[in-house]
Amino acid sequence: MRLLQALEMKPLDRPPIWFMRQAGRYLPEYMELRGRHSFQEAVHAPEVAAEITLQPIRRFDLDAAIIFSDIMTPLEAMGVTVDFNPGPTLDPMTIEGVARLPEFEPTIVDFVAEAISKVRAELADDVALIGFAGAPITLLAYLLEGGGSKEFMALRGALKKDPSIAAEALGKVGRAMSAYLQLQVDAGANTVQLFDSWAGILSVDDFVDFALPAARTALEYQTVPTIYFAPHGPQLLPYFEGVGATAYGVDWRLPLSEAWGLLGDSYPIQGNLDPAVLLTNPDRVRSAVAEVLAEAAGRPGHIFNLGHGINRHSPVENVAAMVDAVRGEGR
Repeated sequence: MRLLQALEMKPLDRPPIWFMRQAGRYLPEYMELRGRHSFQEAVHAPEVAAEITLQPIRRFDLDAAIIFSDIMTPLEAMGVTVDFNPGPTLDPMTIEGVARLPEFEPTIVDFVAEAISKVRAELADDVALIGFAGAPITLLAYLLEGGGSKEFMALRGALKKDPSIAAEALGKVGRAMSAYLQLQVDAGANTVQLFDSWAGILSVDDFVDFALPAARTALEYQTVPTIYFAPHGPQLLPYFEGVGATAYGVDWRLPLSEAWGLLGDSYPIQGNLDPAVLLTNPDRVRSAVAEVLAEAAGRPGHIFNLGHGINRHSPVENVAAMVDAVRGEGR
């Protein structure tokens, strides 16, 4: 599998390519299927989740599929009810309440494992399957806020008000995500990614004291290669090594050469085309891909991806141009 070879830092004739949110709203076949199923229905029905996961692979012949699910899904296995309207909404909790949540019960999210098994059975042997989870600090942000926020003041205040309880709560979520990721590996995932969507709102000190050890708890006992992705936080890159992941994703804010300089040459890096480029035209897309590849300079360990999830308004022909350019078919 090309993705696994890149994670092992093996020299390749081209980088593997997959992209975040590749199974989603920019695809007409996804919208057709979603017209018959709500988001939660799609996530909870293994045959539907598997079909959505496979759609971009059939269309673009990518090097990896990522299971269709949501970072909030495993919270169900801790007794948390989450609604989507359209983003995640839940009853806000206190930091003490999060620390008292029950331990993760894997049988409650068996539908994710079943979807992974179905996808793995359909994928070609050389296409990797990626499992994923939300990082503990990001999930804690949602649990305390009750949904999305620009500043997540509830989280930042809780870290400063009672650091010991915050660490206890993060440990609880970290152990749960470790179990959830291993469930996906056991079902057939070849690698797993930890999405730390809101780590970038933290100070360096709070990242090092809270987010980093919790993320390490989620990843340290995994039996497959791991990827850690924390967008919006270039100031955190020099500290990523403490997470203990195999590879690190970076967003579009820094050139890849600078990101490698901050992280260290020994780590694979995933990224980092600006998703906004996919709103332009095929020629501009091909040019932007060439710029990213030039930054990577052919070094081992580069995984081509977007710097964040694909925008739902991205024309399919622009996505195809991106994939073809990476694969060398558009040059």
